[in-house]
Amino acid sequence: MVAINCRGVIFQDIQAIIFDKDGTLEDSQEFLRNLGQKLTRIIDAKIPGIGEPLLMAFGIDGNNINPTGLMAVGSRRENEIAAAAYIAETGRGWLESLTIVKEAFAEADQILLKSTPGCLFTGSLEVLKYLSQAGIKLGILSADNTTAVQNFVKYYQLKDYIQLEMGVDDSPSKPDPELFLQACEKLGVKPVRTLMVGDSPIDIEMGRKAGAAGCIGICWGKPQANYLQGADVAIAHLEEIQVL
Repeated sequence: MVAINCRGVIFQDIQAIIFDKDGTLEDSQEFLRNLGQKLTRIIDAKIPGIGEPLLMAFGIDGNNINPTGLMAVGSRRENEIAAAAYIAETGRGWLESLTIVKEAFAEADQILLKSTPGCLFTGSLEVLKYLSQAGIKLGILSADNTTAVQNFVKYYQLKDYIQLEMGVDDSPSKPDPELFLQACEKLGVKPVRTLMVGDSPIDIEMGRKAGAAGCIGICWGKPQANYLQGADVAIAHLEEIQVL
């Protein structure tokens, strides 16, 4: 076990660190924005006029994506349900609405199938190496599906450092603490010896409810982001996670 220092906040007796993926290790904003825009175009072609409300629901405004919005932090299932709810408001049945959304996601998947993962944030690889060499168990717990997490780890050759590749395939979804508890169990560590690192309030809430040793918020270059106020400490770069 080691002590971790982040901007003067000390976390004692740490055995593991669990990272979110999108927005924490992976700069996925462009991919998520493209996905949301393609989905809305596909659905709007079937139901004219629904595109703009869907973009707002996904948290997409032009070339910007809300880092706390549904597309950025929600699971695929949550995005499907939200989109289906908007379709249902047009008078269509719920099953029909869900079918339209699932077909749209499948079509968007095919379009984006050959897309590579978003860029690994600068310095992330070095930090993962550094923490792993210090004897800390490392895992990824993402609202994305497990296959996407595995593809990300494989593409960036993180297998030597990451011991847990976990996504949300069925319920529960973040911020349900059960996800964090499951991740700790798979890593063979206790929550009170595990840190959660994420870029959204749901990561922080999940870690807190699960009894994590601490929650570190990251907003690359902007640690003062209001939505990270619930974290024990907010950092601008992963390099600020230091082993004492």
